[in-house]
Amino acid sequence: MKKTFTLLLAVFTVSFSFAQIPTGYYDGTSGLTGYSLKTKLNQIISNGALDLGYGSGTGGLWTTYFTSDRDYYYENNGTLLDMYSEKPSGPDAYEYNLGQSTAGGNQCGSTNQNNEGFCYNREHSFPKVNFGGQSAVPMANDAHFVIPSDYYVNSRRSNYPYGETAAPSWTSTNGTKLGNSSFPGYSGTIFEPINEFKGDLARMSLYFITRYEDKLASFSQYQSATNPLDGSTNRGFQQWYINLLLKWSAQDPVSQREIDRNNAVYARQHNRNPFIDHPEWINMIWTSTLSSSETAAFDRTLSVYPNPVRNGELHLAGYGLDQIGSVQIYSIDGKLIQTVNQNLKNSNKIILKNTPKGAYILKTESQSVKFLVE
Repeated sequence: MKKTFTLLLAVFTVSFSFAQIPTGYYDGTSGLTGYSLKTKLNQIISNGALDLGYGSGTGGLWTTYFTSDRDYYYENNGTLLDMYSEKPSGPDAYEYNLGQSTAGGNQCGSTNQNNEGFCYNREHSFPKVNFGGQSAVPMANDAHFVIPSDYYVNSRRSNYPYGETAAPSWTSTNGTKLGNSSFPGYSGTIFEPINEFKGDLARMSLYFITRYEDKLASFSQYQSATNPLDGSTNRGFQQWYINLLLKWSAQDPVSQREIDRNNAVYARQHNRNPFIDHPEWINMIWTSTLSSSETAAFDRTLSVYPNPVRNGELHLAGYGLDQIGSVQIYSIDGKLIQTVNQNLKNSNKIILKNTPKGAYILKTESQSVKFLVE
């Protein structure tokens, strides 16, 4: 048994650094669930938020990217981290230096480019045409969802929603795809990022409909076949898109890179993405309607939160919870601490017992996840 866990620990790379949330920032959220929680978060992350502008040559988003989007996680060389071109297994097909060309950077000018790897610009991960365009502020200037990206891949994305495709019509150098949707509930053209960043982009989209909850109704005038907004101020997105974002959030948990980016944008913009700080809130607000048969082919990636655990309560997230009837908690040296037999689909909360401060392993039949108790 101990040998098994030694092997497991060797293959797991887990970060236990968590976002530097200001004391009291989320006051008033305790006990709230559903759309009441979403509305409270809207108030919190809107209060005091700064609009720093889009940036013309310098300033605005261009300046923010110098601290929010440097690569210290893959190539670890301080170049631009672009989710549409980054190859986590490396090496990247091309890399960008931050800043204007006059200062040795690869920031785009106004010249149209027809190939990857020429320059980077600013990509509204939730397309700006869906909320009024570049003049619609502060949305158009919000670094929590406006990200740096390769100019050409950005142009190929156009205004298509995120999604999944089984038959891509175009694939970028890092595997990002364009094609007809194969995800239940939508059959139009979609844009599919690589798995490494699906959770990041999903949490950005959920941030958008939370931060701008009070403006969502006014965006109805921009409704189109490719716009996943549903016209409501509560759910925000059409159900198929909520299903997609919840799936991606569960399969690609919050990473250290995401945490660092959240902190960097907060330092500039004075507001945070709450679904990076508290990913458990996603499933407390929205509900997936996908059936067991529709999720049968999805990857089963289990995650735990909060991590570290501070109040003796551990939550599980991921698809396939309804197929897990038992989990075991082991100490780091392989000693069985606790067995939990319960329907995790109905209740994903586990009350920990006999777990003093330290590192532990949660194990199911097919997966193991490391977590800390503080």
